Amino acid sequence: MIVSVIVAAGLLAAPLTPAVPDARASAAPAPRYREYVALGDSWSAAVTLTHISTGHAPAGCLQATYNYPRQVAKALGVSVFRDATCGGATTAHLTAPQRVTRLPKILDGVNPPQFSRLTPTTDLVTLGMGGNDAGLAAAAMSCVNLLPTITVAPGVVPPRPLGAPCKAKWVTAAGDRMSRNILETAPKVAAAIDGIRRRSPHATILLVDYLAALPPVGGCYPYVQVTDLDMDWLGDKLEELNAMLAGVAKAKGVRLVDTYRTSFGHDVCRPRGVRWVEGLVPVTTDPIGLIVPFHPNRLGADHQARSVLRVLNEQSQL
Repeated sequence: MIVSVIVAAGLLAAPLTPAVPDARASAAPAPRYREYVALGDSWSAAVTLTHISTGHAPAGCLQATYNYPRQVAKALGVSVFRDATCGGATTAHLTAPQRVTRLPKILDGVNPPQFSRLTPTTDLVTLGMGGNDAGLAAAAMSCVNLLPTITVAPGVVPPRPLGAPCKAKWVTAAGDRMSRNILETAPKVAAAIDGIRRRSPHATILLVDYLAALPPVGGCYPYVQVTDLDMDWLGDKLEELNAMLAGVAKAKGVRLVDTYRTSFGHDVCRPRGVRWVEGLVPVTTDPIGLIVPFHPNRLGADHQARSVLRVLNEQSQL
């Protein structure tokens, strides 16, 4: 997802830790893969500000040492692993380089086209993309409100971020622009799958969706400063995004890794240790450190890894 440049001064002292695969996921599935490539955006990278690995991508991609691709690679015992995931990536960055400019400058860099990691001998690929193409991540950040919705006069509310809901920006008499964005993203994800197949014709391809980051009804203002109206709308759009990904997976004949329906009850409004996606406060205890708001913590990455391994186990039994 789109990465905020809210890096605190503490980041200056944060070590760029080496890529140390770590898997809390369940036992490795039966099939043996030799060459695994992970493609995706910040939700696959599990973007972090204090547990950054530079083993596979520039520091500016903010890949976490504990992201699900690393956990899956370790559980599978693959001999070749390449993690191309990067914060802010869209499907355009599968075939074009991505400039990652962060603060401080030590986090600058260029992530090569993600497809450049694929080879004819790649036999496992995970793909987690679509949210940035649709613009849902940016919309979520734009819905942050410093004040709850208040009425100054009949029909008059202060402008955002001082009270007005952001839903009105997206939903007009002409329809819901975000819903259109999501529909327009479907062929981009489908084309990405075709591109993987051309480059790695023997690979098992898994399409990974997005965790259930938002509560099913309402929000938790002021803990997460998004009004109930906007939280409900964002939740509906997240569900639409994941339904779109499920439809693309079915149409293209690849397996969907459903992390959405299996993660209800672990949204941003839950207490620490229960939530798998962090809210607005850029601090997490899972593990202790700085994190990018509205992104998976270590517990979320663990669930993503378990979900990928479960699907691989199921495929081996067919």
